[in-house]
Formats: sequence, C-alpha cells, structure tokens
Amino acid sequence: MSGWTIIGAGGFIGGRLAQALRDRGEAVYAPARGDPALFERDLGRVFYCAGLTGDFAVRPFDTVEAHVTLLAQVLSQARFDRLIYLSSTRLYDSLGAAGGREDDILAFDPAAPRNVYDLSKALGENLTLARSGGRGAVARLSNVFDLAPGASGFLPELLQKARRSREITLDSVPGAVRDYVHADDVIAALLAMGESQTPGVVNVASGQNVSNADLAQVFGAAGWTLNLTPDRPMPAAPHCAIDRLQALGIAPQDPRQLIAEALAAPGFFLG
Repeated sequence: MSGWTIIGAGGFIGGRLAQALRDRGEAVYAPARGDPALFERDLGRVFYCAGLTGDFAVRPFDTVEAHVTLLAQVLSQARFDRLIYLSSTRLYDSLGAAGGREDDILAFDPAAPRNVYDLSKALGENLTLARSGGRGAVARLSNVFDLAPGASGFLPELLQKARRSREITLDSVPGAVRDYVHADDVIAALLAMGESQTPGVVNVASGQNVSNADLAQVFGAAGWTLNLTPDRPMPAAPHCAIDRLQALGIAPQDPRQLIAEALAAPGFFLG
C-alpha cells in the first residue's frame, strides 16, 4: 500500500486524522477541492471524510455533492487500495429503539426535507459497499466530541459555560439522549479500519445512550447545577451496538467519566 489520502481534511475529523498519521511519520495526501491530482495519482488508503452536518438543510445540493457525487467519481475514476467512508449513526433514528445494529434494514421517508442528509449518506454507503470492488468499508459515527480548549459542539460548549458559572440552564428535556464518542476513540477506530480488511459497516460509538438527566447528575456530583426544561415524552432512541468496534481492539471511553474528570481538574472553574 502506498500512503494515505484524506478527502475532507479541512474538517474536524479529517484534520485530526491527518495530524495523527503525520505524527507517526506517514505520508498523507490531503487534496484541496477540485484538485485534479485526485484522479491522477495512486491514493493508497483513502478516508472519505467530506460532508456537511449542521447546515445540510439550507445546502441540500452541496450535501449531495459532498456525500455522493464526489464519492462516485473517486470510486469510478481514482486508483486506491482501500476506502473508508464516514457515515452517521443518525441513519438509525427512524428505527427507534429497534435500531442500532450495523445489519439493520434502514428506513427513510423520501419526502421529508431533513432526510436529504440521511438518504445521501445511505447512498454513499451503498456505493462504497457495492461499487468498490470489495475495497470499501463504512464507519458510522455517533456524536463525536472533544474536550480540548476551543472545541465546538454540545459537550465542549457546556463545559465552557461550567468554567464561568456553577449554575447552567439548558433549553432541553431530561429524557433527551445521545451516544457521545470521544474524538480520540474515533481516530483510533478509523486507523484500525484503514489498516485492516474489516468489511461492511462499523458503528464508531460509545455504545451508551447518555441522557441530559445523566449529565445533570454528573454535574451535580461535581458541585454544579444543571437546570433542564420540564420533561415530556421523547421518541425511543436507537442503541448503537459496538461489537464490531470492540473486535478492532477499540474500547470507547465513558463520556460521563471524561466530563467528571474535566470538572474535577485543578483550575477548571474560573468563577
């Protein structure tokens, strides 16, 4: 195999992945958008990290371009040894509590505008698995977080508020749940997938559904008050299976323990 290629290296995961590979002395090709060399050189092992998240609803055509169109061109025209396509565990959402395993039969309403994200990711998965000549695999990522200074996202921003105030109010109900997985575990999982011949789909998740009520308990034990809105019935959430992830040697960290450690760190609270 000849080196690594990261498509979408300007993003959060792509950038972390590129840095991790370079830190261990690997040759990394991170093509800019429209770089013709993408179809002229040997790409080696490819991580397809390009995609849209928060703004997919207002950029539906860009979402399809990133998740499907460029991928199709890479699969049909580029030279590569292996390709790992980054997808999302949100594809399980419509299955409710019954969802969460990699071999689930997914279900989508094609008329729902928000499903441009889910449908485009699902088509990207299909192309990777069925049109790569057996060289493709899919990593379905759950809610990735990083507690390093300057990180963005729900948990990092919550901790930033906690540095300034002992009482925080969230406009969210106690029963809302998410599967949070730390960025370090994601990078380790992707590298393991890139270095192996693991086929099919792998959930890259912690395997734990953490509710806002769970977070309030963690903050409360550390001396903070986390106020939430009155509870109301919530749709049942999928529970991500992580057997395939564990088979790669990855043991995801408990997000609640990581938050507790951050809150307990000397000098964390600035007042």
